[in-house]
Amino acid sequence: MKRILAALIVACCAIGPASAQDAGAQDRSQARSMVISQYGVAASEHPLASRIAVQILEQGGNAVDAAVAANAAMGLTAPMSNGIGGDLFAIIYEAKSGKLYGFNGSGWAPASLTPEFLKQHGIDKMPKRGIHSVTVPGTVDAWDQMLARFGSKTLAEVLAPSIAAAEEGIFPGEVVEGLWRGSVSTLREDPVAARTYLIGGDHAPRLGELFRNPDLAWSYRQLAQHGRDAFYKGEIAQRILKSSAAKGGTMVAADLADYRGEFAEPVSTLYRGWTVTELPPNGQGIAALEMLNILETFPIASYGHNSARALHAMIEAKKLAYADMLRYDADPRFAKIPTEGLISKQFAQQRATQIASDKANCDVRFAKPPGVGADTIYLSTVDRDGNMVSLIQSNYVSLGFGSGVVVDGGGFALQNRGGLFTLDDKDPNVLAGRKRPVHTIIPGFLAKGDTRIAFGIMGGWNQSQAHAQFVSNVVDFGMNIQAAMEAARFSKETFAGCDVQIEDRVPAEVRAELTRLGHDVKLRGAFSPAVMGGGQAVQRDFAAKVNYGASDPRKDGDAAAQMGSGAVATH
Repeated sequence: MKRILAALIVACCAIGPASAQDAGAQDRSQARSMVISQYGVAASEHPLASRIAVQILEQGGNAVDAAVAANAAMGLTAPMSNGIGGDLFAIIYEAKSGKLYGFNGSGWAPASLTPEFLKQHGIDKMPKRGIHSVTVPGTVDAWDQMLARFGSKTLAEVLAPSIAAAEEGIFPGEVVEGLWRGSVSTLREDPVAARTYLIGGDHAPRLGELFRNPDLAWSYRQLAQHGRDAFYKGEIAQRILKSSAAKGGTMVAADLADYRGEFAEPVSTLYRGWTVTELPPNGQGIAALEMLNILETFPIASYGHNSARALHAMIEAKKLAYADMLRYDADPRFAKIPTEGLISKQFAQQRATQIASDKANCDVRFAKPPGVGADTIYLSTVDRDGNMVSLIQSNYVSLGFGSGVVVDGGGFALQNRGGLFTLDDKDPNVLAGRKRPVHTIIPGFLAKGDTRIAFGIMGGWNQSQAHAQFVSNVVDFGMNIQAAMEAARFSKETFAGCDVQIEDRVPAEVRAELTRLGHDVKLRGAFSPAVMGGGQAVQRDFAAKVNYGASDPRKDGDAAAQMGSGAVATH
């Protein structure tokens, strides 16, 4: 019992693990406390997914096992945002070697899906919905490769809780219920989608109304029995191809059978002594690193948290970094990308000179670096040994349920990641068969000394700028991971212009000063998941052998702690 109680100690302070002397303070700058444990911790966007991850840890699994299990559960509990019809990126920290591994589980376009094919069918702009926005899903292959290399449990073992939950039913969270309700008209357009995701084919599950997905349970059973090949070569593949053909899609058996994701070497920069790690292109993580490098040239901490000067510098740095990312980011197998130049300190210093202290720049252009010739879910896990996973997974479109094409009998929607391609043949991100599009989803990792933090914040093009704000909150302002995740954020999802969206917790006088500087401020609510996204984080203090978990109140989820080294939780 003592061991179990020790695992459930909860933080009561706002600024960090070392500030226990403030335990009696009555005022707090954060709404939730961190979860603290000597055993494993999981943070996800639905309590059920967090509990399932913890259950896997309690049954002897490690952080990778728990992350895959939580991801499978999220495919059931937030199907508009993620699932086995989407892609996956992850950063894995292996405690015994102290090494970070990246995984790029982004799928490619069908071989016959080309600009010429679309033009022959009267399509002159890359579709954002429908079958021609569908790319091969990479999630199942990512699960397989991650478990094979780092896991201690089988795919069948980690899928078992979600199979049971899909059959017995789940209750949607409040945020997800709203997203589901907003997708009803889209789901009603397709009989398969309506049958799968609407109660009685009529309405989205309401709060307190049970939702079952027996077709998803069937797909998970196929994976449990036959492994990844069930998805890329077996019965699930047949259902995907049949659903694609019924809509006039180009996907054929070889597009699925030939696909493999890949381990990728992460890229990083130093930000005031902290190592910040992202994945290389085709993701947008390079924008987060460039943004931080630009911010390092300003004394952000002396400006004050979310002051007008600090926010102005951040917003302007965001515009510069995103302009560069948009110009050069693409599938590195098809284009030469100047990654080292884009994330270099020299380039950041050059770009920082473009920021005027007294005026917003509404016409930011990309520059040439050295070397040049939303809807999403995020989760993170850490086990008692210090292995950590930063995992992000998505169907992409903010309208929900990816392409809108639901696999008949499969219980999942196909992603519309192909919508991020362009048909401009001068752009490195132009559509081509077997090419991966630029990706918005990115996992993050932060390290200094004995501290490691796996973090991520979902939300389309919001993600790199949200990563930079989280890192600044931790590094510049000494916040713990819960406070850093909760803090009011800005988001500029457009690339041109001076528009920027800011949560109303930022003081009115700060917003007025930003307006005076030329920013077109759009006010959002106190905790705005639709614009600012939502995130999760876990932290490991290797010196003390203590784990911490944080969960964003902008979403439905939580952080949960393992109940001792051998206890088995009941749910």
